[in-house]
Amino acid sequence: MFISRLALPAAVFLASTTILSAAGQPVGDDVIAAQRAALAAETAGKGYGPQSPRDLNTLGGDNQRAFNAAPAASEMNLCNIHFHKGAEHSGGQFTTYRGNGDGKGYDSGFAYDGDLTEAELAPVDYPVGPTGKKGALEPGDTIEVHYVHTTAQITPGPTLGACLSEAIINPQLRVETQVYVLVNDKAAKDFVNLTEIGEVDGYHQALNIPSDTGAPITYDGSTTGPSYNEKASPIQVSWSVRPEVTKVYIGSVAEWMKANIFDERKAHGVRNLVKNPDLISDIDS
Repeated sequence: MFISRLALPAAVFLASTTILSAAGQPVGDDVIAAQRAALAAETAGKGYGPQSPRDLNTLGGDNQRAFNAAPAASEMNLCNIHFHKGAEHSGGQFTTYRGNGDGKGYDSGFAYDGDLTEAELAPVDYPVGPTGKKGALEPGDTIEVHYVHTTAQITPGPTLGACLSEAIINPQLRVETQVYVLVNDKAAKDFVNLTEIGEVDGYHQALNIPSDTGAPITYDGSTTGPSYNEKASPIQVSWSVRPEVTKVYIGSVAEWMKANIFDERKAHGVRNLVKNPDLISDIDS
């Protein structure tokens, strides 16, 4: 779950120490280690709450900052939908590490562990996202979709700012999470349908989040995105992450990115997996 266009105290921010490798080459393990060290140094003793993303198979953590879980998504307003290239979380059917990437969140994260057919991986002759740039997609890519919900009275729209209001600037937030793998198969699920929204019992809702991809793993965490590789997110989030991957037709993703109320035109980068025990809490489910 990325965050932008939201004013936060200056103390939240830390100058980046990332040293990028040559263009097109993944950064070394030392760069990721330096980012983790910077995150640990910046957060030590300051009382930040549990962070995201995390390995969903690691059930324990030492972070003691507690907050009440957000209500069920059906009792909240859907405020934003966006996705990351590569699953930010690791677990379920998405544990294959894609590599360190560029050190800024691209070409990293986790991929679907299963096999795809040659037909499903066949290239498409149209762009899916920005042509030749980071955030573009192709068949075989894994994406993690964040259906963000808020207790504020809002209208769904771009960025986390759509989840806040002048009346409530600290609403409870919940992210319903589904990992998809993109395939060149029109018989696969339709992303336009998967992101359809409407009102149900007075709440803005995502109408077609899959219900057949396993019982969600729920835990206390934070907003995500690569801007938090070296600093902590101060925003609390209740997470529900489905463990099973489902296939989606890549053409429908391209269609959605042409026009959607969230102004999403590309895939976002991923935050490094948070491994520091002081920055994760116990998973109870």
